[in-house]
Amino acid sequence: MNPGSTLAGVYAAALRFELYLRDCRSLKAKRSALRPIVEGLWRRHRVSASEIDHQNAWHLGTIGVAAVAPTMSHLYEVLDEVERFVWSFPEVEVLRVDRLWMEDEEEKP
Repeated sequence: MNPGSTLAGVYAAALRFELYLRDCRSLKAKRSALRPIVEGLWRRHRVSASEIDHQNAWHLGTIGVAAVAPTMSHLYEVLDEVERFVWSFPEVEVLRVDRLWMEDEEEKP
């Protein structure tokens, strides 16, 4: 089965970034380090992004990103650009990146 939704013209996927923030000594510092990433994802790539886990841990952060595109090739391009953007921040170490493809479910009567 191909990744992404099979609805005509709708392909969707999500990314989950597990991040290590080595220089953060408080939750306020962590939020200050993550904010430019989350806001930049929206401004530059027009994707939805949010901190989704480890909200109370100083050195760990998880950012979730959702993207929708009209073609599978465009969706791949967007996801690749988003990954490069997150990797470009030297103050965070990317521990793990997961790509999650949204599949449409068959309609049930």
